[in-house]
Amino acid sequence: MKFIVEVSFPTEPFNTYVRQGTAGQKLGEVLGAIKPEVVYFTDNGVGRGAMMIVEIESARQVPHITEPLMLTFDASVHYRAALPPEELLAAGLERYATA
Repeated sequence: MKFIVEVSFPTEPFNTYVRQGTAGQKLGEVLGAIKPEVVYFTDNGVGRGAMMIVEIESARQVPHITEPLMLTFDASVHYRAALPPEELLAAGLERYATA
């Protein structure tokens, strides 16, 4: 199943990594471990953020996505199920129809 992973990076340690010139390397290592289908970096309203699309076959995979982000960047990570249109159409929503 696909999930949208929302990531919030606190100011530290990210600022320190930028000043040391290692932020890009650390991001590359973390993304290499996670292997997202898509990732976009953006602000989260108060600071740095990212949104990723990942495929998760089992709940056992969640720590392999979350831990690299938390351990490296002290990031907050939130998951949202992502349902493509064809799956929504095949979900059988007609059973909720009222006559």
